[in-house]
Amino acid sequence: MHRFSLWAIALTLLAGCHTAASKPEAGYYGLGQNLSPAEWAPWDLDVAPDGTGLPPGSGQANQGESLYMERCAQCHGEFGEGVFPYGSLIGGIGSLGTTAPVRSVGSFWPYTTTLFDYIRRTMPFDAPQSLSPNETYAVTAYVLYLNDLVPIDQPLGPKNLAQIEMPNRRGFVPDPRPDTHNRACMAPCTQEIP
Repeated sequence: MHRFSLWAIALTLLAGCHTAASKPEAGYYGLGQNLSPAEWAPWDLDVAPDGTGLPPGSGQANQGESLYMERCAQCHGEFGEGVFPYGSLIGGIGSLGTTAPVRSVGSFWPYTTTLFDYIRRTMPFDAPQSLSPNETYAVTAYVLYLNDLVPIDQPLGPKNLAQIEMPNRRGFVPDPRPDTHNRACMAPCTQEIP
């Protein structure tokens, strides 16, 4: 079979793959189905920097310590120092502008909600999405505690998690390249947008 034929087959198959947001016509290529809100809800886990999307619940570092030791320390070390090949969760605050930057939760991540979202979706490595919201808040609090960002007994939840200022929150700048600021036309467009 020629290379062109393989590409044509692949593109034909990909053309039939749509997300629920695109809402293809019923029977479009005979693939997939639209999801109802109830079917989509378990996958709708995104959390915004301002805390929008955080689930109800709470936890504090002294609750998260034993859970961290049981479920996280084998990869991230007992004190967040990292176990090869997994990176460190702690340290490096103030090092990003040096010749030896340490990119950890405490030094690099701009928002606490990003930490919560990441833990909720992907951790622990061997059982992602297995932590309850309370457990996720507790582990998040413990990682923040290891970085000296919260006291060990401070409860964290949807009302206050986003209020914690991470050391590198203001360290990210907009991309200055001119081609990254173009806006796509979202309706029938009559003129090109610069």
